[in-house]
Amino acid sequence: MPKVILVSQNPLPYHDIGSWTTMYKNYFEADNVLIDTIVCEEPKTRFKNVAYCIVPNTITTKLKKKLKKKPHQNYVDALLEHIKPNETYIIQIVDNFGFAEALYTNLLEQPNLRDQLYIQFFYHGYPPFLGNPRSRWFFEFIDEMVVLTQASYGAHKNYYTILPCLFSVLHNGIDNSKFYSLSVEKKLELKRKHSVENKTVFLWCAQDRPKKGLDVILKVWKQLIKKHSAIELWVVGAKRQKSIDRVRFFGKIPNDDLPEYYQTSDCYLFPTLCHEGFGMSLIEALHSGNYCIASALGGVPEVLQHGKLGTLIENPHFIEEWIAAIEAYLGSKENYLAPKIDCYTKEKWIEGMNSIINNSKQFIS
Repeated sequence: MPKVILVSQNPLPYHDIGSWTTMYKNYFEADNVLIDTIVCEEPKTRFKNVAYCIVPNTITTKLKKKLKKKPHQNYVDALLEHIKPNETYIIQIVDNFGFAEALYTNLLEQPNLRDQLYIQFFYHGYPPFLGNPRSRWFFEFIDEMVVLTQASYGAHKNYYTILPCLFSVLHNGIDNSKFYSLSVEKKLELKRKHSVENKTVFLWCAQDRPKKGLDVILKVWKQLIKKHSAIELWVVGAKRQKSIDRVRFFGKIPNDDLPEYYQTSDCYLFPTLCHEGFGMSLIEALHSGNYCIASALGGVPEVLQHGKLGTLIENPHFIEEWIAAIEAYLGSKENYLAPKIDCYTKEKWIEGMNSIINNSKQFIS
């Protein structure tokens, strides 16, 4: 049977914030792990149910990378040294086009070795990454691309003139033992703790980049507070030192503390101005019982099941559409019952990952 190797540009477990590294952490903490080896730099701690192939990160290797201008060569060398003759392997690469290109270049010199490998590329963006002229080698080189949504596959299919590899879809999944909806009583306790028991709390949570749309929401907010007094906006992830009426800036919050902010709030705002691959915070909010209002860009409509799980803003660059959607929510929120979400969980992600691995095993002997 083929061995499964994950090539990670981050040491795993990874102790900083990251969506795909968190999902792999959930995976390797489960019982039914099908990945045999991780190729990465030495982590602070190791998962106990997987082998490691350590990529050296010494002064010598750093100098070699810089002088030879081959930043991924030490990963390629570590991987190829791990591969044994007459054995087959499934190679998982996550979002690292540079490593894929370096591996492709090395395997041109070892064509027989390529027959031992089934290469899966996991892509956590949404739109096509490579232009048509440059894409041909990539899609002829990999065997399968795994994307976050069916919509992303459609974007690739419609853009590229040559697309010879297989595709699979694996939705993101979160730990719903941390992110879950509270009872009315428990939610009221949290609201009292934060002195918002008589207010409707809106939440924005992201890194503070222009494409995340915070400035849009702040402009919307200035209009809303003219008409609505019992509302408050919580901003998590932005370090801005601004004083805005009924807006609280919390800065960066540790991952383990995030559920309380979702569970205290009532409505989650996801005003992305780019084609998001999926939106982890969106599903964290959904599982925490928030009503969600989000830009209809990228994979977001699929995540919200095309409006079944929230309101989609078709023209997110227009302030008026956000104001209308928020006011519609405020007018009907008393009748809102958070749906029971049985998708987008870590269990579903693990099940999907293992299904993709098992399916690929039949394609290489």
